Amino acid sequence: MQPRFVETDKLLACVHCGLCLSACPTYLELGTEADSPRGRIHLMRALEEGRLEPSAEVVRHLDLCLGCRACETACPSGVPYGALIEAARPWVERHRPVPARLARWLLAAVLTTPWLRRGVLAPARLLAGFPWPRGWLAFAAALPRRRRGSLPAVLEPAAVPRGTAVLVVGCVADTLFADTNHATAALLRRAGVRVIVPRSQGCCGALPLHLGARDRAARLAGRLAATIAATDADWVVSNAAGCGALLREYDHLLPGDVAAATIARRARDALELLAELGLPPAGSSWPRLVAVHDPCHLAHGQGVRTQVRTLLAAIPEIRLVDLPESDICCGSAGTYNLTERAMAQRLLERKLAQVTASGAEVVAAANPGCLLQMRAGALARGMRVEFEHPIDLLALAHGV
Repeated sequence: MQPRFVETDKLLACVHCGLCLSACPTYLELGTEADSPRGRIHLMRALEEGRLEPSAEVVRHLDLCLGCRACETACPSGVPYGALIEAARPWVERHRPVPARLARWLLAAVLTTPWLRRGVLAPARLLAGFPWPRGWLAFAAALPRRRRGSLPAVLEPAAVPRGTAVLVVGCVADTLFADTNHATAALLRRAGVRVIVPRSQGCCGALPLHLGARDRAARLAGRLAATIAATDADWVVSNAAGCGALLREYDHLLPGDVAAATIARRARDALELLAELGLPPAGSSWPRLVAVHDPCHLAHGQGVRTQVRTLLAAIPEIRLVDLPESDICCGSAGTYNLTERAMAQRLLERKLAQVTASGAEVVAAANPGCLLQMRAGALARGMRVEFEHPIDLLALAHGV
């Protein structure tokens, strides 16, 4: 019996023109057709039609896909590659050896279960800021020191009211980057937004979806959708690129769910909404050379690029410099740097080489995973470059 996991018309939309090749990080590194978007589409189609068995080699080629969706930006035919690879992952998951399947299930459970996540990450927090040079310890050293507690449930606007936003604080982002959530809320208030932070919100489902745990992702998304729907907010805001990209596609993950469809229409990245509403002039100057790294799910998944640069350019005395290959993946990609360490390291080396070439003193990246990946790599290499969320740079300039 042939496997059925992908809509055939989406597979057939690819005309194999090859314009995606120069955008695909794994193809750039390996140069092999099976590690390109069109090559993976060919593999998925062969699996779908029963012409190919899910061998370890086939699964390997699909696993190496970052899900960065750079190919979607490059594709003239509008192939929804992200939807294709996400549909294939749960099917691939069922064909893994049991130990590998259990390890990935455990990773998804730890990252999306609050008490488990806090327990596992608490020891790493104790090492934040220490000069550990290599391996996993570099990730611990790259963590920001947490200075703020939980956000209030409601924050009133500090300017003329413009509307109400639910702030999705995330799971790993809330545990490790809580101060960035505080800064996001403060800037939204400064732009005239009433901010609601539901106490019962949990993971949006993005991380388990990357791991092929679609059922878990749908359950988590359903709970979050019901929680947000109760607020009747004008916008649903996230400052983590991966979360924001999935929120925009909740209607696909949860077809027929009215709350999910509403969230998909109202989802905004925090930087996108701040650029749309506008901020008052920044109160502090910041004379630094800053380059912008475009997280995959912000640039390719949400189409947000210029807004980040526009907001940063408004900070007095800041100088923006070009980062070559700014939208090529750094290797973080959700849980990719945990499950595919070798390729993640190759992409990190490529990214840090471009950072060095840019001459930047600071790299702004609007995604927690990218920040940890690049900070850890820079620490291990002794690079004197800072990596910060654009939200934190704006908060510094605005004195919030």
